[in-house]
Amino acid sequence: MTADTRFSPAAWNPRKERAEEGVMTESAESSATAVRPAPTMAPTKDVAHIEPGRALALVDFSAPSVGLGERFIRMAYRAGVPGAMLSGPMGRKARTRLLATVNNTLPGNRMAGTAIRAGHFLVHGAKTPIAQIDFAGAARVTPPLEKVVHSFSWLTDLEACAPREQGAPVAERVLMAWLQANPKPPAKPGTKGGPAWSVGNTGTRLANWLAHAPLILSGEKALRIRTLEHIAVTARWLDRHVTSAEDALAEVAGWVGIVAAGLLLPDGRPRRLYGEAGLIKALGELMGDDGGVLSRSPLAQMEAIALLVRLRNCYHATRRDAPSAMERVIELLVPPLLALTHGDGGLGSWQGGWAVDAADVEALIHASGVRTRPLRDVRQWGYQRVSAHKSVLQFDTAPPPMPAQARFGCASTLAFEFSHGPHRIVVNCGGAASGGGLVPVRLEQGLRATAAHSTLTLDDANSTAVLINGMIGSGVTEVAVDRKTLPQENGSNATRLDASHNGYATRYGLTHQRILLLRDDGSELRGEDLLLPAGKKGKRGKVGFAIRFHLGPDVDVNLTADGRGAGLSLPDGSYWQFRSASDEGEMTVEDSLWVDGQGRPQATQQIVVQGMVSRGGGTFGWIIKKMN
Repeated sequence: MTADTRFSPAAWNPRKERAEEGVMTESAESSATAVRPAPTMAPTKDVAHIEPGRALALVDFSAPSVGLGERFIRMAYRAGVPGAMLSGPMGRKARTRLLATVNNTLPGNRMAGTAIRAGHFLVHGAKTPIAQIDFAGAARVTPPLEKVVHSFSWLTDLEACAPREQGAPVAERVLMAWLQANPKPPAKPGTKGGPAWSVGNTGTRLANWLAHAPLILSGEKALRIRTLEHIAVTARWLDRHVTSAEDALAEVAGWVGIVAAGLLLPDGRPRRLYGEAGLIKALGELMGDDGGVLSRSPLAQMEAIALLVRLRNCYHATRRDAPSAMERVIELLVPPLLALTHGDGGLGSWQGGWAVDAADVEALIHASGVRTRPLRDVRQWGYQRVSAHKSVLQFDTAPPPMPAQARFGCASTLAFEFSHGPHRIVVNCGGAASGGGLVPVRLEQGLRATAAHSTLTLDDANSTAVLINGMIGSGVTEVAVDRKTLPQENGSNATRLDASHNGYATRYGLTHQRILLLRDDGSELRGEDLLLPAGKKGKRGKVGFAIRFHLGPDVDVNLTADGRGAGLSLPDGSYWQFRSASDEGEMTVEDSLWVDGQGRPQATQQIVVQGMVSRGGGTFGWIIKKMN
């Protein structure tokens, strides 16, 4: 089979389109901006259409309004006055106990919980015997396992797989081993305290202990007293060190733990008032105005939602309403996350994340209580979404996160993912954050590279430097974005996305521009990658290029006889064709890797168009079309 690879002059002549941008029909929508990685992430002023989620009022990131007396209590507690002196009669300290039982609404992983009952931690497909864990942290384990162990997130999994009577003895055995290895907190967060006493793990651990108290406080009296004392000590430690968190999300986790303790421990009113003010301020530094976290990671977006839902459960346990600003933040966080879901309901693979299963996303959204539609244009977060009948297109149109906000920063600018119904056709490898499960840790940097994403690379170099420990270096600093709805000759419409970045300008004197055009019936995606001189005059010589299209795990690919196309067969019986419209470069099919919904690697394939291009520029067109 062959496909028509000709491009419509009106849609595919960038110079002509730029000249005509000021003349549009009333049915066309256009919005353009330059996105720079600035901490303030200032809102754009030229958004042509407001989606339902974007219509939410911006959050007022200021401390909850309180009376003069409560304001004094909050200031005194922040200054170091003990809570007992501010809330108890004559400053008498109340006996440490829990004031309420929390009803956990967050989903757990039954399979991981069953593994814990059998004596193993199951993290991204890798089993580790609990008996072999060094809870003191001297013998470092892989980052994903480290987080599960020291944040006690496994309590949610254990609760999901068995009644409390069966789960409590298991939880108490692990807790006892952890307490023996960590009898008291260090003087301050850092290397001496190890991973157990990072602010993020400590805040999440305290919130999990309080939310799942029946699992860890139902056994022997001695262990119960010891655990309660450790909870109180941990809360006091967080009071002093929460602002020394490793990043913004970790600080939010620390404040969540403080507020939860203020709600559920005696003499907690001063701590709650102090924690609420700190939490709202930290949330303001975590996210942009459109609700996307500044790390640009869907995993971090999910973690932020889960933290706030868990805290809301603590409020409800004490028959209180959560602050209205916190509820508004939850409402803002959900629509951007939904923007990165495909037709199967799972997430796209962006900024270290993997294709999180639809069931996990749906359960989290259900727990949040937010009912909304995905944002199509999450401009500050940096993603564009086009939903066309059964097809979904996701497009990264922003620089990578700033170093201070990156957790697993990826050089993915101008990469895209494309799905039809429940099947993913073009994907990114994803999964850098799962390195240490079945994904080897040594692959973590490779999975963050530009070549691990469906976009163009020059000279096998990253568009933005990928550094160790999840950090990002120099490269893309500016991305120009334009979105339009264009009428087609057959009377239908198509969505056109035009974006460019400067990541290769300094090194090779070229700007990468990518134009995507998706028909409203979802049956045809046309693309064009342009390399344009960054200066007035192009440089001499040639440079190697490669345009990669990583294919989904269900796609069966076969090159056509002429070597300019490939047939793509999907499990539902549909047949798609990929065609290259450029005579430059050789097209091959190579091995690839895709990290699935549980963070496990799956062998896949990729289409690669590669060759040499003049430093004066070049144009490469392509099409992915459903055949009848």
